[in-house]
Amino acid sequence: MDVLVKIGQFLLSLSILVVLHELGHFVFAKLFKTRVEKFYMFFNPGFSLVKFKKGETEYGIGWIPLGGYVKISGMIDESMDKEQMALPPKSYEFRSKPAWQRLLIMVGGVLVNFVLAFVIYTVVLFYWGEQYLPAENAKYGIVCDSLTESIGLKDGDIIIALDNKKVDRFSQIMPEIILNRPNTIQVIRDGANMDVSVPSSYIPALIERSSKKFGVEPSISLRYPFHPMKVGKVAKNSPAKSVGLKKGDEIRNVNGVSFTYFDEYKEYLETQSGKEIEVLISRDNREVKLKLTTTEKGLIGFRPLLDLSGFEYKAIEYSFAEAVPAGIAKGFKKLNDYLKQFGLIFDKDIKGYKSIGGFGTIGSIFPSVWDWHAFWELTAFLSIILAIMNILPIPALDGGHVLFLMYEMITGRKPGDKFMEYAQVTGMILLFGLLIFANANDVVKWVSNW
Repeated sequence: MDVLVKIGQFLLSLSILVVLHELGHFVFAKLFKTRVEKFYMFFNPGFSLVKFKKGETEYGIGWIPLGGYVKISGMIDESMDKEQMALPPKSYEFRSKPAWQRLLIMVGGVLVNFVLAFVIYTVVLFYWGEQYLPAENAKYGIVCDSLTESIGLKDGDIIIALDNKKVDRFSQIMPEIILNRPNTIQVIRDGANMDVSVPSSYIPALIERSSKKFGVEPSISLRYPFHPMKVGKVAKNSPAKSVGLKKGDEIRNVNGVSFTYFDEYKEYLETQSGKEIEVLISRDNREVKLKLTTTEKGLIGFRPLLDLSGFEYKAIEYSFAEAVPAGIAKGFKKLNDYLKQFGLIFDKDIKGYKSIGGFGTIGSIFPSVWDWHAFWELTAFLSIILAIMNILPIPALDGGHVLFLMYEMITGRKPGDKFMEYAQVTGMILLFGLLIFANANDVVKWVSNW
């Protein structure tokens, strides 16, 4: 069920982004009286799920949910309609329009995606506001995995700055470390301030490890107190379900061992993988002992409800007038962060290309429960990603057409139709290769984690 919810959110988000992206091309084409032959959400090789014609344009929904397209008359695109291009140009065709109009038609989709992201961020801030944990308010500190411990950080450290630049939000610690690669991390440990050096090998190792998973693993996460830890949703066919553990039960100890922090409880269970354990719970003001055998991964099979009341979160509410500049600023921040992230792909030391993912990776970022706040935040971010990917100067993408149009506007010479056909084929081969590579990475991750 969790997987279906993720897929549903991903497909809805993709549908919104694709339709609006193609609408950007469509609107500019209509504005300059250019004929649009087809407007499709998703691709439709062979047949369409739905189609109808209104005026000169056929509208439809394809059966392959990998994108969408508009077919504009007189343009060399993925349809490779050579017969039309062999005929004399018509006044309503793309190739008959001035270069500046063709340029606007081609960047229309990207412009819509950028504007859409800023609009979504604005509305989200106006409707929900913001709530975040200041880094200095993570009073129990952090939890480190073995990789982060190897650079000198410890469980319980409170991170306050990176390269002596204060960190405002706890959630930004890992992104800032990965994208900006600080040389030092300033922490509070046992009440004293100290510096921890970050070796150059840390980020490559983090990226290398994440290439085996869906997304970059936190490596540094928030530390929670163990008490009171209540049982949330109990998984079907789990050890917890088999012994009657219920939602709302409070875990007191395991095998008589008490815990101060939740990470201590998790680490202890890992040592008991596949073994019979005794769990002491509190239910309806009475104590109950349950015996069960953990899974091979040392799990009981329930979603914990951790106590967040001890953390001092910061909440910001926005009027609409305040939300507009804040939403635009957030959009530019996300854009800048993604460009830095994209740059890691070409870094010879980081080797970010190893962590490139396909549809499985993208779909995995959505929550396993339907959350409209998270949905719109992720849709805005994906809109920025879609805009950047489409504006890349690769033939067959909008950016490739823009590159050739800029060449024409600067030199006054239009690339020949044969050149454009070869460029389109080359671009499509490259894109299909990237698509296969990204989704093959997902398959490898899935198999290695099976």
